Amino acid sequence: MPATNASARWPIPASLLATAALVAAFAAIEAAWPLAAVLFVPWLWALDRARSWRGVAAQGLAMTVLFTAAVLWWFAIGIGQFTGVGTGLAAAALLLAAPLLQPQILVFALVRHAVGRAHGPMLRALAGAAAWVATEALWPKLLGDTLGHGLHPADALRQAADLGGATGLTVVVLLTNEAIAHALARRRDGLRAWGAPLALGTLMLGAVAGYGAWRLEALRTPPAPETAVLRVAMVQASLTDYEARRREQGAYAVVREVLDTHFGLSASALRDHGADVLLWSETVYPTTFGQPRSEDGAAFDAEIQGFVDAMGVPLVFGTYEQDTLGEYNAAVFLEPGRGRLGSYRKTHPFPLTEHVPEWLDGPALRSALPWTGGWRAGDGARVLPLRSGDGREVNVLPLICLDDVHPQLAIDGARLGAQAILGMSNDSWFTEAPLGARLHLAVAAFRSVETGLPQLRVTTNGFSAVIDETGEVLVHTAMGQQAVLTGFLLARDPKPTLMVRWGDWVGRAGLAFLFALALWRGLSALGERALRPTAAPTVFAVVLMPPPLRVAVIALRAVALAGLVALAYDMATRIGWQVASLAQLRGYGLFVVLPLLLAWGLRRWGRSELRFESAHVVIDRPRERIEIPRGAIAALQAWRLPLPSPGLDLVLGSGRRWSMALASPSAAGDAWRGGLATGRLAAVAEQRARAHRPRWDHALLKFGLFPLLPALIAFRLHQVIAFGGFFGEWLTYGPAAWFTGLAIWWAAWSLGLMLFAAALRIALEGIAFGASWFAAPARQTMLREAGEWLLRGLYYVGAPTALVWRLLAG
Repeated sequence: MPATNASARWPIPASLLATAALVAAFAAIEAAWPLAAVLFVPWLWALDRARSWRGVAAQGLAMTVLFTAAVLWWFAIGIGQFTGVGTGLAAAALLLAAPLLQPQILVFALVRHAVGRAHGPMLRALAGAAAWVATEALWPKLLGDTLGHGLHPADALRQAADLGGATGLTVVVLLTNEAIAHALARRRDGLRAWGAPLALGTLMLGAVAGYGAWRLEALRTPPAPETAVLRVAMVQASLTDYEARRREQGAYAVVREVLDTHFGLSASALRDHGADVLLWSETVYPTTFGQPRSEDGAAFDAEIQGFVDAMGVPLVFGTYEQDTLGEYNAAVFLEPGRGRLGSYRKTHPFPLTEHVPEWLDGPALRSALPWTGGWRAGDGARVLPLRSGDGREVNVLPLICLDDVHPQLAIDGARLGAQAILGMSNDSWFTEAPLGARLHLAVAAFRSVETGLPQLRVTTNGFSAVIDETGEVLVHTAMGQQAVLTGFLLARDPKPTLMVRWGDWVGRAGLAFLFALALWRGLSALGERALRPTAAPTVFAVVLMPPPLRVAVIALRAVALAGLVALAYDMATRIGWQVASLAQLRGYGLFVVLPLLLAWGLRRWGRSELRFESAHVVIDRPRERIEIPRGAIAALQAWRLPLPSPGLDLVLGSGRRWSMALASPSAAGDAWRGGLATGRLAAVAEQRARAHRPRWDHALLKFGLFPLLPALIAFRLHQVIAFGGFFGEWLTYGPAAWFTGLAIWWAAWSLGLMLFAAALRIALEGIAFGASWFAAPARQTMLREAGEWLLRGLYYVGAPTALVWRLLAG
């Protein structure tokens, strides 16, 4: 028996290991990019066989560890060397942190399992992909990695990143794997069963590749003859490990060697390549420029500026800056004869090695991790001009090291008018593991695809590169090579890509999809609960409405509706969607609130109870009981026009009618004789009345008490701004003025929320009436119940959320 159990279980770990092996090859071998289509097929097979949450979670956690080991093994080498703890200990720490480094894998497994239990394979695949990218958006990953980066070698496929970024390609990879896995699972069920998912996956890949081919062709348009061109020389000096050199040679000797090497290589670039601009790597000048800490530092600063003046070309180089808040990793722009043009401060310093959050920093941390850095984060993208001596100019976006793994930073620069990207990095900690440097280059190249901006990227010791707007690495240096690489920048403004217009949107879209799916599921459950059989009632709450009373209530409600429409029309055509005058509030009170209160009072007067007893039909009023023998009743007739609400007429044989409004005329008909004919409008109105929840839908709560909440927030803000405190108007003008102001804010919010509720109601009633023509009664009931709860959520949650969002944004 044990052997049998073991043989039944071994395919699960084998499947996980197979996926890890495929992922390792996909990450390490450029030519292996076609493996993207089947990376997770073995693991998906294993996930589909997990029946419990525990099994799915275990597989998810195991895959985070295997994925981290397969893709980020080089990171352990770099961290081990940087911190001095060695590769073994660094690797152990890396694997322990795998669920934090790759949380999207665990979330993907759990969400996919949850959705798969209730829905089909297509929705399961979409939910899994959405969970993956939403997690990556909500939990910023240390290295910014996503599956889509592995498609960089695929020229046509990577072009779709201008639509959805590398994250969009991750969605394509996941859905393709799902299609193939599902086709394999259905391979014995006939061509139609396995061919349909395979065709969908093929069609998706074909569409992405077709778009990529079109974009590649579209970007081949040559520049206009008058377009300014700058020749930029990137200096890769291959000088690494400044700290070890400082211990051996002393600080002055290290800086001397670094500058002399860069001066020599730069002079050859000007002499041999006719460069217009010089570009040095990140932190090449290992001290603060322009803020010398010693006489030697001041002399070095002057020497750099003197070199720029003598060569007659601008220089961009990595250094440090300092202000009253602290020190920054920075890129400085120097111009000949004019000195410092400006600088950019690195927005995303590397956690712990460069930057420690204030809440985590302290003597204990510094003692435990003496290698932690103390630099501060910059304040976002900045675009600066590169200018040649004869006036040619290109606007560039500097990105320093980890900056280029964040798509939004490049997008912000493109929106600021950048015409090219200047990447600067110190990739020397990849010296023993060049795969890390190559992957970093691939990630950086995606910023060019997403923004349509060409890129020049210089590193300390490799890989420096020239990247065009398609993400193609046109040329690059070797790791550890001392070289000068020359590239060209054109002064032309690219057409904004969808990524530039919408931002890094795919992760947010995934989150919205999951929220909509959860909302749909929740509302469907509420709708299904409304269909559960219940005992047939024999007692009904009714409102007696003789024709004059019914006409009066309808007329009062019509006046209120006309008043609300008039106020909405005035706002829409004249003053905008805001309360701008006391006249609006007076109109709201006289023509909306007052008629509604009068109509409520009339209905209150007619409230009664209808009972179906064995021999009589009884109408109980607060001070009166009316018994009608069943034999005296000729018929029950539902109101064809359900105004002011659903209702029915109890018709006596004598011709007398008892007219009454009630939520469910059809239920009363069932209690009477087992049926009641109703028209389409009456049926829709009855569904609405039956879905009414007094606790949530009472007008006093919706338009009286609830508007007081945002009114108090806005009123307090107004009091603080206008009078210096919440009770400032009270102290200045007395309590009457204070309460009057509060009442005005209260009424304004009541009017605004009533208009909002009316707009939601119109939308829902339109949908419900349309559904009455096409959907079965049970489906209509589910739709109504779900719709009413959706409206309550939008009203009670959406409105306050919008207010908070506006306050925070403003």
